[in-house]
Amino acid sequence: MATSTIQSFSQTYENHHSWIYSWLCKKLASRDDAADLTQDTFVKVLQKDMPEDIIEPRAYLTKIAHDLMVNFYRRKSLEQAYIEAISQLPEAITPSSEERLLLLETLQEIDEMLTTLPDHVRETFYSHNLKACDIKRLLPS
Repeated sequence: MATSTIQSFSQTYENHHSWIYSWLCKKLASRDDAADLTQDTFVKVLQKDMPEDIIEPRAYLTKIAHDLMVNFYRRKSLEQAYIEAISQLPEAITPSSEERLLLLETLQEIDEMLTTLPDHVRETFYSHNLKACDIKRLLPS
């Protein structure tokens, strides 16, 4: 990474870290989640090689933070739906904690892949597969 890029990033971090953290605190219920997403925002900036001549760094950071926040809420929603579905299972077939974590991670990966599909393709996939999936069919008779 070039010295000028490091300096530009450092300056952006110093000038806008507390601002983006405050912005996220207003949007999220947890200051810890806001802190995590603030750090994730700057990690994304590093990964994207933020242009040095950016005119509105706050708008740029806000867009990245917003996208991360949407993904955060999507993961939370998916996790909650999974927990609710698992709670309906009889205790004898309830997955262990390790299995739950692996299944949840897999669901999140699938969700991330599905978000890359065009809207109409994704909706068709959901419509076809979610209507066909019935938790009762998964239970032993």
